[in-house]
This record gives sequence, C-alpha cells and structure tokens, in this order.
Amino acid sequence: MTYTRRSFFKRAARAVVAVPFLHPLHWTVRPIAGATRERTPFPFVDGLTFMGPPDEIAASGLSAFLLDVSAPEAIKTTDGSIKYFRSFAACRKSLTEMRRKLDAGEIPGSFLATKGSDIAAAYRTGRTAVYLQFQGCEPIGEELGRLSEFRDLGLRVLQITHHNNNAWGGGALEPAWSGLTKAGFEGVERMVALGIIPDLSHAADPTARDVLKTSKRPVIVSHGAARALVNNARCTPDDVIRGVADSGGAMGIFMMSFWLTADTVPTTEAYLRQIRHLINVGGINAVGIANDYPVGGEENARRLGNDNARAIEGYLAWWNAVAREKVLGFDQRPTHVVIPELNNVRRAFTIHEALDRARFTTGEIEKIMGGNWTRVLTESLG
Repeated sequence: MTYTRRSFFKRAARAVVAVPFLHPLHWTVRPIAGATRERTPFPFVDGLTFMGPPDEIAASGLSAFLLDVSAPEAIKTTDGSIKYFRSFAACRKSLTEMRRKLDAGEIPGSFLATKGSDIAAAYRTGRTAVYLQFQGCEPIGEELGRLSEFRDLGLRVLQITHHNNNAWGGGALEPAWSGLTKAGFEGVERMVALGIIPDLSHAADPTARDVLKTSKRPVIVSHGAARALVNNARCTPDDVIRGVADSGGAMGIFMMSFWLTADTVPTTEAYLRQIRHLINVGGINAVGIANDYPVGGEENARRLGNDNARAIEGYLAWWNAVAREKVLGFDQRPTHVVIPELNNVRRAFTIHEALDRARFTTGEIEKIMGGNWTRVLTESLG
C-alpha cells in the first residue's frame, strides 16, 4: 500500500506508546526561584509567545514555548500604511542577548532549548524550555549563509514572512498575493537541511503552498486561526491546514480574538470551535495552542480589566491602514482583541479545563496542549 506523508504520520502516532505524562489535573506546587509553579498533568507547550515578566513564565505552567526574538523596526511609507522591517544587525543582537540571558540564568526556571527532547527534561525538572524564533526572513534576505550563523546562535524556527512581502516571498497582508521567490525556494531548502523549522504564519497563500511543496520536513503554523471561521487574510485556508498536517507539522491556535471569531463577545467556546475545525480538517495530530502576546497576556487589555471596547482602540489605526490597501477581511472593523477569560497568565490551565468539560479524551487533550508540538520539535530537531 502507498502512503501519503499524512497517512504515515497518522499511523506512526497510533503506533507510538504514549509518554507517561497522564496524571491528575492539578499537581502539588513547587517553588522555583521565588515563583510558584503548578505541576501540570503533562507538558503544556505554546507555539509562539513573547517574553514578559520572568515570574509569569513559572505561573503559566508552560514546559516549553517558541519565543519570537526578532527585532521589528517601523518604516516610513509614502501612503501612510504601517509596515515593519527586521534588519540583520538588530535581529542578531536580539537573538544573542536572549541567548545570553537564558544561559546566564537571568530568566529563572527557563533555559535555551535546541532539541525537541529538551521538553521532557524541562517537564521532569519543573523548568521551561525556550525555543528561539524569528518572524520573517528579512534578517537573512538573499545572504543565505546567515542561516548557519543564526542556527549556531540558537535559532530553531523561522517564519517566512511577517504581514508583508520580503526577499523570500509574499506576505498575507498585501492586496495582491505572491509565492516564494528564487531566494525563498533556496532558503527553504537550506533551512530544512540545517534543521530550522519553516513557519507559515503570516504567509500569503501562494507562499505557504510553495513552502509545503518544497520542504521535505514538517512545516508549521506557529500561531494562527482558520479562515473558514473568520474570512481574513491573516487566517489560514483549509488546504494549507491540510498541507501542514500532511507534512507532519502542527498549527497553534492563537489568542488574537478578532481573528478567532466574528462573535460580538469572544469566549472560550469560540477558541474550542477553532480547535474542532482544525481537527476536522487536519486531524488531531495537527492541533496545538499558541499565544502571540506576552506570556501573561495582552498587557494593555489586562490593565483595562480586559474591557475589549477600550482595548481595541490601540489596534484601530493599524487595522484601518491595512483596510485602505483593500486586504481581504479588513473591511470588517474589529470590536475585540482578547478572550477575557484567556487573557491572563493561567490561560493554558483554562484551555485544558475547557477541553475536559467539552469531553475531549485525555489523549486528545494531551496532544492539543503540548503533545503535538513536542512530536514536531522532536522529529525536526532531535
């Protein structure tokens, strides 16, 4: 019988004996560098987050997360739109500094992770494995030798684009979409050979499809949502979700509520709808959680008591600028930015409990909460 990559991974997942992480919902607490870490029933892993106050990492319950350490700089545009660029020098500095902080123990309970197997070690010792990621290939451009330098510094995940076009391919928030460039095709082949995971978050549909055709290893969407539920360019179409699943990769459902649901009031149930859709399209082995805010949540919304009517005001200038460029879905003005129940440092615990109430099985919950990310990182990085 001939197997597709997707059917192979489905069979492999069924054949592998489950890691013995099945424990009660809440464990006892243990102190870590002055913070209290609540033991989780298995590793919780987040597909993309930003660094916040160090003590919130322990409180989050995360055994691992992908951390964006790229350094975006705002650039002036003739039409008044809001765009960003990530230079080689700025990103090399930010990557080096975060590696130094992790190696020096300046972020208590966290360490630089370079292999998928680091997650098991982090869970066993009550720490957090931090994988370094860039959002966009601007720091590399056509100088593909920089990939080796960044990998040596600890980079393990690389997003092809961030919102807009770059030297490698087309971004999702452009009025006309494009695919990989010559440098992009060569870059994807080089990064896969080096053991850097391709990330399709923010990529235009043609670019995402080109990456899936080019990569011989798992491809991910570290943070995103399904376009079938919210018809916006930033969300991922079903064929790309299936392609990610076929590659053996996974997709993390993030916390930006205006891309999660068109409901007037965003709720945890809307988040579960996204999870169910991904399962229906790509299978249970392709679903994970993600963030796209600092570990503790969207900071301005937290200060405002998660009042979405006030918190959304900080996003409207950017949203309106994209809308003027006629980008898909931006003609619908957003009314919220967070799911209040999830915009706090304990979001992973709340998602876990919601999945349990919704009668997902223990095995399904483990995969969603971190098992799928652990599998992808281990297969890709060792």
